[in-house]
Amino acid sequence: MNEGRTRFLAQLRAAVEQSTLVKLTLGRHRGADPSVQNLFVRPVTLQAGPRFAFVWRHKTRDITKNHPAAEALGLLESLIGTDFLSAHLFTPTQTSQLELEADGRARLRTVAAQATPAPAAHDHDKVRPIAAAAGWLQALGVTNERGQPREGMSAKFRQIQKFAELLGHLTVEAGLAESPGGLRVVDMGSGKGYLTFAVSALLGEKSQVKGIEARPDLVDLCNRVATQEGMAARLSFVAGSIASTPLEPLDILIALHACDTATDDALAKGIAAGARLLIVSPCCQKEIRPQLAAPPVLVEALRHGIFQERQAEFVTDALRAQLLEWAGYRTKVFEFVSVEHTPKNLMIAAIQGGPRYDGTIAQAIRDFARFYGIKHQALAAQLKFDLTAAS
Repeated sequence: MNEGRTRFLAQLRAAVEQSTLVKLTLGRHRGADPSVQNLFVRPVTLQAGPRFAFVWRHKTRDITKNHPAAEALGLLESLIGTDFLSAHLFTPTQTSQLELEADGRARLRTVAAQATPAPAAHDHDKVRPIAAAAGWLQALGVTNERGQPREGMSAKFRQIQKFAELLGHLTVEAGLAESPGGLRVVDMGSGKGYLTFAVSALLGEKSQVKGIEARPDLVDLCNRVATQEGMAARLSFVAGSIASTPLEPLDILIALHACDTATDDALAKGIAAGARLLIVSPCCQKEIRPQLAAPPVLVEALRHGIFQERQAEFVTDALRAQLLEWAGYRTKVFEFVSVEHTPKNLMIAAIQGGPRYDGTIAQAIRDFARFYGIKHQALAAQLKFDLTAAS
């Protein structure tokens, strides 16, 4: 048995037996079922007693199964190094990362944990990927000195944790979790930097994260906090707009709540920069609405302004998702956080690796645009995709 794998399994066994396992993530699936992407394992307490929840992430659905400790260990030992070639083990004191090659070689890296998450107490407990007591959270006014959300900041605190959790899953899915030299990340329209700081904290010291923000006062604030917290070597903020700021080659592009066609500008720049992962949360979709020609069957329904607005949002984001697939990305569209926390909760995540310039996709996009009377759209224009070309 490979020495690295042996040591990793020993750490896993100790974490299970000592009840210190926070979570385990398995990636780079090579098993018989091609729809499986990742496996996530965490401890839960059910009526039947302590169990380990296995969340099997497939391309179109998640399947959860619960196993007692001995059974979970046996199953994991059979999967690591066979069906999965990447494993990340998280405990309150350390994180271990195992990467295996097809020829049997293995790399094991163990580092001290940056955060101490609360242990699971019931079925729905969640591990916080960002330490509540992080100095930058306090400096930005999110939490107090005890690591508790300040008044009016509970929703923002939950949003930060949720985004960090999602980013962790998406980097694994995109094959970016174990980049030896770290990742290059740009957050376009970073605002007060809440999520930009979270990205840097999550990805660690090797990654370079840059926030781009049009308001110089926020840029100065974020750079000041980054310096104060000892993060300036890996985290920086610059003044500029999404449309006018040039990008060097990067791994991840983020643009959350970029208004109207600024989301399209960010996506186009990310594609041009070769980003392997694009994450956007669109808002204020105004470009499509004046063009929207209701199909006859929808004319009566769309005479109401609120339905026109929602239809414009749907058409805009559905068109973006299809254009990303045409450009060679696998695309997911989902709710970011509950609407009770923010109405701007739609997220589009695109992972490089789909079929580029597929004729079937191109025709489907043009048929979709024609159905709604759309003749031009910002992302299509920047990708030089003609929405009105003949069939």
